[in-house]
Amino acid sequence: MRYILSLLFALIVSPITLSAQNCKAVEGKTAYSFWLHTPEVKSDEMQPIFVFLHGRSLCGKNLDRVKRYGVLYAMGRGQEVPGFVVAPQTQGGWDAKKVMETVDYVLKNYPQADESRIYICGMSLGGYGTMEVAGKFPDRIAAAVAICGGGCLSDANNLAQVPIWLIHGTADRIVPISESKKIYNAVRKSNPNAEIMLDAVKGGTHGSVEKFFHKSDIYNWLLEHRKAKS
Repeated sequence: MRYILSLLFALIVSPITLSAQNCKAVEGKTAYSFWLHTPEVKSDEMQPIFVFLHGRSLCGKNLDRVKRYGVLYAMGRGQEVPGFVVAPQTQGGWDAKKVMETVDYVLKNYPQADESRIYICGMSLGGYGTMEVAGKFPDRIAAAVAICGGGCLSDANNLAQVPIWLIHGTADRIVPISESKKIYNAVRKSNPNAEIMLDAVKGGTHGSVEKFFHKSDIYNWLLEHRKAKS
């Protein structure tokens, strides 16, 4: 509760400062409306795509809500994320095909978007959505980070094909850490050599683990991975 109150206070006194020039709302083009942040590219260098999936509290039809925490919120407070950033909004659960439709929009309209470096991350409901997308499109997702979420155990074989980093607080009372442990164990059972790790944040609550979006660690780790071209 203390973390949530401090987060709300920060939103009031320190509004998002994302450049309107580089961050625009895309509505009516795909099933999900989404924010698209484009990198300042001065050459023909290909750029990765980072997808952020929000939690249940940000569901709805007001796209501005998606900036209240996570990747866009962190960027507004100074965190650098080198590449395209796609932040869709859902009204309920996440649909993997609809998420990838937003990615395909970027690939179609921005020649410098790199299809071999599509990264997905999410929190809470978005953590489940992250595992849903990686599980349904293991041939396209280069790496995934799921924070305080879980996943469908039947997707374990496909998830074993994607480098995955799970992060979960041990004191989470909204989504217990057992949810991340279940999917971690299922993937390990499917393939003992799968590249998957689980960070149990001692004393971490459902809200406090949002801090990981404000650190470079997860973005640097994602960038270490690239999907081989078929």
